[in-house]
Amino acid sequence: MTAVNPATGRPEAPGARQPGAGPTTPGTGRPPTGPTTPDTRKSAVTAPGTPHPTAPAARAPQRQARAVRLGPRSVAALVLVSAVGVAGFGWPFLAPPDASVNAHAQDAPWLFAGVLVLMVAVVAATISESGLGPKAVAMLGVLAAAGAALRPIGAGTAGLEPMFFLMVLSGRVLGPGFGFVLGSVTMFASALLTGGVGPWMPFQMLSMGWFTMGAGLLPFPDRLRGRGELLLLAAYGFLAAFAYGTVMNLAGWTFMNTLASNIAFDPHASVPDNLARFAAYCLATSLGWDSGRAAMTVVLTLALGAPVLKALRRATRRAAFETPVTFDTPPR
Repeated sequence: MTAVNPATGRPEAPGARQPGAGPTTPGTGRPPTGPTTPDTRKSAVTAPGTPHPTAPAARAPQRQARAVRLGPRSVAALVLVSAVGVAGFGWPFLAPPDASVNAHAQDAPWLFAGVLVLMVAVVAATISESGLGPKAVAMLGVLAAAGAALRPIGAGTAGLEPMFFLMVLSGRVLGPGFGFVLGSVTMFASALLTGGVGPWMPFQMLSMGWFTMGAGLLPFPDRLRGRGELLLLAAYGFLAAFAYGTVMNLAGWTFMNTLASNIAFDPHASVPDNLARFAAYCLATSLGWDSGRAAMTVVLTLALGAPVLKALRRATRRAAFETPVTFDTPPR
């Protein structure tokens, strides 16, 4: 039967192309089964520099959540307590030999210890007021308890103190504000646990606060991951372990009696003379302990840093510290 073209009313030969229809094979009237010609198919080649339509989009670096966001008041409190701490540690080199503080060389450490306790408490209260919520408090309690439990493991064994490695990783993940509070609270709890309460305890709290806060101030917290981050943390832990020991030597050095040793602090000596005495004191008393602390921090960071960082970041994401808590009004 011959087909009729509806547009002209005339019979159409078999195999003729219908208006608007696709290409057909001559003699059959069916679409071709072979490959299409270049002019009937769009090219899949894209312009140079243009991403392929099916290529996955590049993942932007995710901003790392912080348990505590430091506000202006918190920063001011940290700066103030740090200034007082520098004066408390370095007064033997800041005060001239004829200053009145040198006349009370045996009493000055006690005075600064009492002041530092109050200052650290003020900083903790200021930071908590600016955003230390219940989730952050729970995280603080867990990490402080873990750090306090780790400290007695290496106490008295060549300075091998594993708690420093945990403080470095916690400060890196949770930020400088949380790090300062964590370091201070951990040292306070460990002092109560080990019976190390004395005039040196406030200096230890402030030094550990600085130590942990410094880890939170390291660069690229949102982008640096993997081996590079572990090497950065290991290098920081190595240097900070020696810095911590040196700063703590300043707190104990002034308690030595000049008559008992020629490397003790002499309130009547000049600053260069006391610097030489202090360098000899560090070499004779704490270099071995600081080396053991630094080596332990580096080894634990490189060996256990990856899983611990992963666990801390996962706990931080699940805690959602920066998500505001809202309460829905119950329907009436």
